[in-house]
Amino acid sequence: MKTNKSKKLKCFKEECKNYLNYLKYEKGSLENTTDSYRYDLTAYLNFIGDSGVKSIDNVDKKQIQNFFEHLLDLKLSDNSRNRYFAAIRGFHKYLADEKIIKTDITYLIELPKLKRKIPDALTLDEIEQLVAQINTNTPTGIRDRTIIEILYSCGLRVSELINLTTRDIIINEEMLRVFGKGSKERVVPIGSIAIEWLKIYLAEARGQFLKNINENTIFLNNKGTKLTRVGIWWIIDNYTKNINLSVKAHPHIFRHSFATHLLEGGADLRVIQELLGHSSINTTQIYTNIDNHYLLEVHRQCHPRAKLNKK
Repeated sequence: MKTNKSKKLKCFKEECKNYLNYLKYEKGSLENTTDSYRYDLTAYLNFIGDSGVKSIDNVDKKQIQNFFEHLLDLKLSDNSRNRYFAAIRGFHKYLADEKIIKTDITYLIELPKLKRKIPDALTLDEIEQLVAQINTNTPTGIRDRTIIEILYSCGLRVSELINLTTRDIIINEEMLRVFGKGSKERVVPIGSIAIEWLKIYLAEARGQFLKNINENTIFLNNKGTKLTRVGIWWIIDNYTKNINLSVKAHPHIFRHSFATHLLEGGADLRVIQELLGHSSINTTQIYTNIDNHYLLEVHRQCHPRAKLNKK
């Protein structure tokens, strides 16, 4: 029986491995989280494999519902089933974003709503402490400083950063052209500090990594090829492991910090949504922690017909 399950799981194994690496190296998920997700996804993929599914793109709503009915039969708690759902939903969303599957069908599945945690963010002092200890007397240091400055200044996803090319820099306007999820294009401003480091990197350091004059990727590794997600993770880890930070640092935390600091500075949520490239304002709202009582109070104070005028 185990042999059959292994065969059925084999066609999903690589996708699952890539997703877990994405969680670890780009999203900065804790080892306990990735271990739990590995366990949950293995159970899920075994179950759909037993249902005769040979391709992850062939999974339908009914099969996912059957899996959760199976979890109910096992008498798992709501919290445990929600954890399974988070793992499965994240997996399918990742596959859809990477165009491995055509459609993410998990949005059709309803479970008790998961409480969304506000993402961790670094403080400005922590970011300044981090970049200050980078040795920028070397090409590697200049490159790494530029990478961190742009991640924070522009709020980029790691996949967006590593795919930047020299054609994407609109230097005179201090803007970057970015291709996000689903190849959606957006233009984002670069802060003055980040653009100065970008100019230094292009003028003084990039040529030290360049092996092929036809290569137009901006950020290169020592082999002269495009840096990978894992490569960016190692760069961030190298500079943060010896600093006493309030939260665990990972590449995606600079995107969280970008959004959090803009919001704290008074930026409109719709503007932040546009800068982050979120298709839905609901995704951007994870950076807010406004409770309903506060919203009600603001509405009563500001809306002209929110209060009954007693005569």
